[in-house]
Amino acid sequence: MKRVVIIGSGFGGLAEAIRLQARGFAVTIFEKREQIGGRAYQFVKNGYTFDMGPSLVTAPFIIDRVFQSAGRNLRDYLDLVPLDPFYRLYFHDGTFMDYVGNPARMKQEMAKFNAGDALQYDRFFTDIKKIYDAVITEGLGAQSFDTWRSFLSFVPRALSLGGLRPVYAYASKYFKDERNRFAFSFHPLFIGGSPFRAPSIYIMIPYLEREAGVWFARGGMYSLVRAFERVFRELGGTIETSAEVDEIMVANGRATGVRVGSTVHPADIVVSNGDVPWVYRNLVKPEHRKRRWSNRAIDRLHISMSCFLLYIGVRKQYPQLKHHTLILSKRYRELVKDIFERQVLPEDFSMYLHVPTRTDPTMAPPGSESMYVLIPVPHLGGNVDWRVSAIPFRDRVLAFLEEEFGMTDLRANIEVLEMFTPLDFEKQLNAFLGNAFSIEPRLTQSALFRPHNRSEEVRGLYFVGAGTHPGGGVPGVLLGAEATEKCIVEDTAV
Repeated sequence: MKRVVIIGSGFGGLAEAIRLQARGFAVTIFEKREQIGGRAYQFVKNGYTFDMGPSLVTAPFIIDRVFQSAGRNLRDYLDLVPLDPFYRLYFHDGTFMDYVGNPARMKQEMAKFNAGDALQYDRFFTDIKKIYDAVITEGLGAQSFDTWRSFLSFVPRALSLGGLRPVYAYASKYFKDERNRFAFSFHPLFIGGSPFRAPSIYIMIPYLEREAGVWFARGGMYSLVRAFERVFRELGGTIETSAEVDEIMVANGRATGVRVGSTVHPADIVVSNGDVPWVYRNLVKPEHRKRRWSNRAIDRLHISMSCFLLYIGVRKQYPQLKHHTLILSKRYRELVKDIFERQVLPEDFSMYLHVPTRTDPTMAPPGSESMYVLIPVPHLGGNVDWRVSAIPFRDRVLAFLEEEFGMTDLRANIEVLEMFTPLDFEKQLNAFLGNAFSIEPRLTQSALFRPHNRSEEVRGLYFVGAGTHPGGGVPGVLLGAEATEKCIVEDTAV
């Protein structure tokens, strides 16, 4: 029985642990924090429950494949609730759109802004279905691209599908009104990418949402973490919490285990669910990564944006908020440039609000609201000192929500208020430059050019999570776990 050590217990690490334990490997997870979950952590205070990271499920069938790999059924472990609308999008001019899966209703929403755009809806979805079929139906998202042969076989297909054009440019071919363009191109922001340079391979997400729905796990997304944990333990897997890995042990070019404090834990296979650039820089000694992942090479990477988050428990409810609400700044394109290119903290902001009490009232006291506010901001490579900027920025956000967006008496009714800044991403999650989504999903950092599921430097070392192929988001990291599993099975086959 081969011994496997997994570093980190986010969705990718837990999914990989289940898959390998079910195959007969002896798997142990080492988790730095007191609880499992990685970026899908949970925060509970004064009767309010907050998901600290991922907030929605867009592909239940991909999650169910993890359960199926262990001979289980998702429905026996998790209560998924469909959301309608998927999102409410508020624009700077006061108009809004309810983004839904039903084509007829969606066309009505689009026609409020441009009747011609609504007529393009069917053609748009017919075209992006081809990208969806390639990534999901044919399984390219769960295939490791770690050789030029595998990559070059995909390039002609991607070109023919228009999958290398930026997402926003792809949507702009079909829709004229900026609000409709935004509705079908904002999704890369959910995985740390700019819609203006992320390749439109990601534009299949609206198709995925329409076909499979957008769901919420009752009790919060942490219910999925607990469900994965339960399956893993039922299979005989081991989890060690408050156990930070300090080094990946390497001998003769092969991973031989990990060191936790002064204790070395031997392993035949090491899988990292940590942030890839941070792991290479801090856990693998420089002499073992002289080719692809030297410090100099890591410093040249384009790292994803970070996020500023507020976790707010308020003894009042705001019906204008849906389960997922996006509020857009007038300077959408320039704001994205401020974050990704200029790396400055602008005066304005766009934001995403997650209000799970709209679907599950048990996540707050009666008549109250549990919500988190997420605002994209530059990573720590930018010119922002969060030790100075955090509290003034927090106050600006609260003032905007109350005075401009219309959340009356918000500040007077707050019972819980916690912040999470890029400094917390760096310290608590070992995220390189305090990123929120690891490596930015852009053309030059996709597929072959993304850190491979199978390490290019160290034999027996593998990666799962947002920093490897195919990328971030719950479906992405679960597909990545499938790709990594295939690599390990191939490498360990007798």
